[in-house]
Amino acid sequence: MPHVAPASSTHPKASGVPIQIPSLSHPSPVQLSLVIPTYNEASSIGSLIRQLCAHLDAILPGAYELIVVDDNSPDYTAKLAQELQEEFPQLKVICRQGERGLATAVLRGWQVARGEVLGVMDGDLQHPPEIVLKLWPLMQRGADLVVGSRYVESGGVSHWNLGRRLVSRGAQAIGLVLLPGVFRRVSDPLSGLFLVRRQAIAGIPLSPKGYKLLIEVLARGRVTTIAEVGYIFQERQNGESKIQLQTCLQYLHHLIHLRFSLGQVGSFLRFSTVGLSGTVVDMVLLYLLHDPDNLGWDLITSKLIASEVAILNNFLWNDLWTFRHVTRLQPGLLNRLKRLVKFNVICLIGLFLNSSLVILLTERLGIHYLLANLIAIGIVVFWNFYLNSKLSWKSAEVKLDPRGDKS
Repeated sequence: MPHVAPASSTHPKASGVPIQIPSLSHPSPVQLSLVIPTYNEASSIGSLIRQLCAHLDAILPGAYELIVVDDNSPDYTAKLAQELQEEFPQLKVICRQGERGLATAVLRGWQVARGEVLGVMDGDLQHPPEIVLKLWPLMQRGADLVVGSRYVESGGVSHWNLGRRLVSRGAQAIGLVLLPGVFRRVSDPLSGLFLVRRQAIAGIPLSPKGYKLLIEVLARGRVTTIAEVGYIFQERQNGESKIQLQTCLQYLHHLIHLRFSLGQVGSFLRFSTVGLSGTVVDMVLLYLLHDPDNLGWDLITSKLIASEVAILNNFLWNDLWTFRHVTRLQPGLLNRLKRLVKFNVICLIGLFLNSSLVILLTERLGIHYLLANLIAIGIVVFWNFYLNSKLSWKSAEVKLDPRGDKS
């Protein structure tokens, strides 16, 4: 019996509400669920489904499903796809009535998917169907995410003019400025062709805006091992491009939303808050150790001890709070000890700078040692944040090349 589900009966209209992909309650015979979002793709949907099924039957016989999610296309794309269901029982069709947008269409397909691996491919044949033969083996070798890329070896675009190339590269450059930690993870973060392991995104609220779902997966998902496969992005044979001014505005909105919800603006504020707690620890200990009315130790010894205790305080709070989006990907005592060593080395270098500034300000400029200490801490905090975000809490991901080697 053909499977046809109007989205309005399955999912209420919920524009802007985060969408979560459920975990599988038990092992599934379906290994791959590939979602094809469509709008006015009547001219290509039949050919795409036939080609995909031919390729997937060769590598995953009986263990995959195709899910077409159509946004109620006026050219009857959904109806044409439904007519193929008797020939291809592994095909599902969902016709959405109350929602619009490529990224949310993919997520709605993933919500009803049964596969251990979830994927997406455009419905207009600009992504060559045979690329699945290269993507799937890398998932079998342990990748959490496999991206079809236009910007690695054997990748490219077919006949883009200079203007379109500049728009594409310009969009990526804006992403690198606003979300460097996300956009540097892959060569083509704007790709609409990828496979992701369900466990990497299950249960995580996803809030994509517009077309670029991969950015959301990279930013929020539990993705550690990544592989990229080059492909040639084809020109549309029929229909027209859906890139409009609204698409560009949605893209910018998405980047800004991610920047403030996950970006280093929030991380730096948390890091600074932790640093403030460390400052209190440092100042109190320095006073107790150095002040003549207390222990009266020399300034350098007092400063070194106070700073090391403050470093340990800061590490624990940063590891548990500031960089929790990284530490959840690096569980275990050994990983924590490695982060502590890196953090301590970076902070000790900062401590040397800090101590030098304290001595300079007190002995050369005559500033009270507590005020001098406060000034030095303020200067060094930027040093510590930058290096620690790059080294101590660097994203714990592994690259898997097309041959399956990890690097």
